[in-house]
Amino acid sequence: MDSTWINAPAKINIGLDVIRRREDGYHEVKMIMQSIRLFDRLTLTKSSTPGIHLKTNLRFLPVNEDNLVHQSARLLMEEFNISGGLDIQLDKRIPVAAGMAGGSTDAASCMLAINQLYDLGLSKRQLMKRGLRLGADIPYCILKGTALAEGIGEKLSTIPQTPDCYILIAKPGIHVSTKYIYSHLVLDENTYHPDIDSMIAAMKKRNLKELCDNMGNILEAVTIPAYPEIATIKKCMMESGAIGSLMSGSGPSVFGIFDDPDKAKAAKENCMALPFRCFSFVTDLYR
Repeated sequence: MDSTWINAPAKINIGLDVIRRREDGYHEVKMIMQSIRLFDRLTLTKSSTPGIHLKTNLRFLPVNEDNLVHQSARLLMEEFNISGGLDIQLDKRIPVAAGMAGGSTDAASCMLAINQLYDLGLSKRQLMKRGLRLGADIPYCILKGTALAEGIGEKLSTIPQTPDCYILIAKPGIHVSTKYIYSHLVLDENTYHPDIDSMIAAMKKRNLKELCDNMGNILEAVTIPAYPEIATIKKCMMESGAIGSLMSGSGPSVFGIFDDPDKAKAAKENCMALPFRCFSFVTDLYR
């Protein structure tokens, strides 16, 4: 095999809680991760020219060691003394800096593809252990599907799958700094914490409405006051028939959960008609 390709799915946070800030500065979290059918695509081809050669369809993205894809390729190629070069074409479809783990899923998928291309024989767990060196979200992006993430996001456990539904993604044309959001999060006795356990119980019962009724993202308390567009999108989705709506990650992307594809498509049009630029996309879950 001289070439291979792989789809890299985006993720949303069905629920996100922050338990505490650790002494090392990292935050201990408890969140439900879910892959969705919105993909970047990576094509990897062996090359006789030494080195890693990364190209993307977005001119503003780095194509050197500042890109997680480049870092993940180098990590495996150096460990396994892979000779020759590697050409990587990254076609981005997941919005950048959107709270949907676009960079992490690209790096994770690159590792999965290299494992196949060079027949390294690594299990998913072995790849996840290596991916953690580059980022806390990468192990989940290797695992995919529905999972509970704890610790700094690296402790993963299997939970019941999210009930079947349709997902509307809407991202306003703003940039949110994850560092800013976490540094301004207040954790004290008055802080509201989402009930992640009740969400998991609803998923076990396959009760979509109960799941949506319990959805929560603690970071909304910081992001929404700073970026009111997020609240506007959530309101638009709920008024358009969503069972639930929530910000993903630290934002700015918002997702709505629908039980009917036509409602989701109509809500998409309503989001696109808002008085600010808004990328919108209707999809479903990636199992």
